[in-house]
Amino acid sequence: MTIGSLAPKTEKKKSSRSSRKNKAVVSENAPLLPKSQESDSGFDDFNGASFSGAVFNLATTIIGAGIMALPATLKQLGLIPGLCAILLMAFLTEKSIELLIRFTRAGKAVSYAGLMGDSFGKYGKAMAQICVIVNNIGVLIVYMIIIGDVLSGTSSSGEHHYGILEGWFGVHWWTGRTFVVLLTTVAIFTPLASFKRIDSLRFTSALSVALAVVFLVIAVGISIVKIISGGITMPRLFPAVTDATSIVNLFTVVPVFVTAYICHYNVHSIDNELEDNSQMQGVVRTALGLCSSVYLMISFFGFLLFGEGTLDDVLANFDADLGIPFGSLLNDAVRISYAAHLMLVFPVVFFPLRLNIDGLLFPKSRPLVLDNFRFASMTVSLIGVIFLGANFIPSIWDAFQFTGATAAVCIGFIFPAAITLKDRYNIATKSDKILCVVMIVLAVFSNVVAIYSDAYALIKQNKTSRE
Repeated sequence: MTIGSLAPKTEKKKSSRSSRKNKAVVSENAPLLPKSQESDSGFDDFNGASFSGAVFNLATTIIGAGIMALPATLKQLGLIPGLCAILLMAFLTEKSIELLIRFTRAGKAVSYAGLMGDSFGKYGKAMAQICVIVNNIGVLIVYMIIIGDVLSGTSSSGEHHYGILEGWFGVHWWTGRTFVVLLTTVAIFTPLASFKRIDSLRFTSALSVALAVVFLVIAVGISIVKIISGGITMPRLFPAVTDATSIVNLFTVVPVFVTAYICHYNVHSIDNELEDNSQMQGVVRTALGLCSSVYLMISFFGFLLFGEGTLDDVLANFDADLGIPFGSLLNDAVRISYAAHLMLVFPVVFFPLRLNIDGLLFPKSRPLVLDNFRFASMTVSLIGVIFLGANFIPSIWDAFQFTGATAAVCIGFIFPAAITLKDRYNIATKSDKILCVVMIVLAVFSNVVAIYSDAYALIKQNKTSRE
């Protein structure tokens, strides 16, 4: 091979790194960490994130608390429509992210908010930032509450469900919810949230995905054992529709599907750090393929295992006797692996939250990474707010549903569709625009019905409790 034949490849690699560095203009749309290390000699040379690191970070963004609620969606929709809905949501997510990337390249945007600002001005930018803030704070509080429930237990309807630590060591001050959540916050959340590059989380993200797979393997193994022993009946294939109310209730699963796939707010952060950003679409498809496979299997086997007894949070089903050898040990393994998974998801979701709050509050300031005091203050303040929310809000599953039906659906589908329909650079095809109209109509209609159904259920529940 001659030196001349190597030149084009060398030039291409230099061009890729050069284009990646050129995106690092310090402006109000600048990413958290500039690519050009010339602006801050305090950092080591960073040549860009790898393909696998980007895949793990995006996959970790996707797989969060939503995985626990997916088996319950199959109970609502039936096995066949439920699995089809998971695949449909994966397709719509891939398409919406593809549109975001296409318009990002055309407008040379470096953030989701910057892309919205490019199409709809400062109000569009602020709307995107507010939606990300609302969605991510809600999600992170839910994560912290679930971790507290799993490790320290929870009380509901006058009954206390023991957590892992209480079950092992008994009730002590150091197995109590407040201390355990505080220790987790100080020892795990704060150090991981202090990284200034999302690529620095690639190893914890890989471990997080592995823990989700561990949960899946255990669930599949339990299902196979119970099938062999004849302890599983045929699950319902289609929804049980008896009246208008039962039809309306079918739409309550939409926020769960949306929340399960929402990852758009981290696409730009991952893209900005990718060594070769032409690989971004491949990163998205690989991550979505991995997550969809996990979702399909855990939904199928979770519903197969618990049937009509599947709870809204399938993790709660692993609090009872499974009726198999070593059932108690497997229950603990499932809960520990999932709690550890959420601990490692936390910093990946926290990263864009801090970035968007900084952009909303300090739009004209220099990049956050160059201001250590602002970075540390914002990190500590946000973690403190999330910690207080997790300790003083007893249960926010209903609020989580409303968040999924509002902020999350805007981030995932309505905003990308609106950017495409605005088509500032005349790059959208006719089929793109038709699909975007369908996405907006489906999103608005299904989520309005879901909000109505949830609100009606809450009002009815309050009336019943008063009587």
